[in-house]
Amino acid sequence: MVKLSIFAVVSAALIYISRASLRAPRSHGFYRFFAWECILALALLNAQDWFRDPFSVRQLISWLLLISSVFLVVEGAYRLRRSGKPGSRKADNAPELDFEKTTVLVTGGIFKYIRHPLYSSLLFLAWGTFLKAPSPVGGLLAGGATLFLLAAAKIEERENIRYFGAAYQRYMKRTRLFIPFLF
Repeated sequence: MVKLSIFAVVSAALIYISRASLRAPRSHGFYRFFAWECILALALLNAQDWFRDPFSVRQLISWLLLISSVFLVVEGAYRLRRSGKPGSRKADNAPELDFEKTTVLVTGGIFKYIRHPLYSSLLFLAWGTFLKAPSPVGGLLAGGATLFLLAAAKIEERENIRYFGAAYQRYMKRTRLFIPFLF
C-alpha cells in the first residue's frame, strides 16, 4: 500500500511537470514521461533489495551504473545551463522544460561524446535499478524505459534538426546517441 501511494504521489508530480508534453504525443517529452514512470515503478519494485548482498558482482555493476547516472545528469545539466543560453525557441513548437530551451547547440563537455546525456542518465538509472533485483517484471520495466528513451531521443533529434539545422546534422555524425564510442 505504501509503494502504491508513493507511486501515485510521484506520478501526480510527473504528470504536472509533463502536462504540456502529455498534450503533445509527437513531442519528446511525451515519451520521456513514460520512461520516468517505468523507472519509478522499477525503483519501487526493487526498493527492498537495494542493499542486499552489497558486494556481489551484480550489485557492484548496479552501483557503477547508478553512479554513472548521477555523473551524466550533473554534467549534462551543467553544460546545458552554462553553454546552451536558455531562451525562447519560437521556431520549434515542441513543449520543453526550461532547461531544454537552449538557443545555442551545446557540444562541449559530455556533449562532445554523446547527444543525450540526460537520457543516458535515465537509461543507466533504469538498468542499475533493474540489477538490484532482476526479475521478469523488472526486465519489462527496464526494457520499456529503454524503448521510451529511444523514442524520446529520436523525436528530440528531429526537433533539434528543425531548430539548429545542418549544424545539428553535422553534430550527429561525430557523436553517439547515449553511450560514448558505442551507441
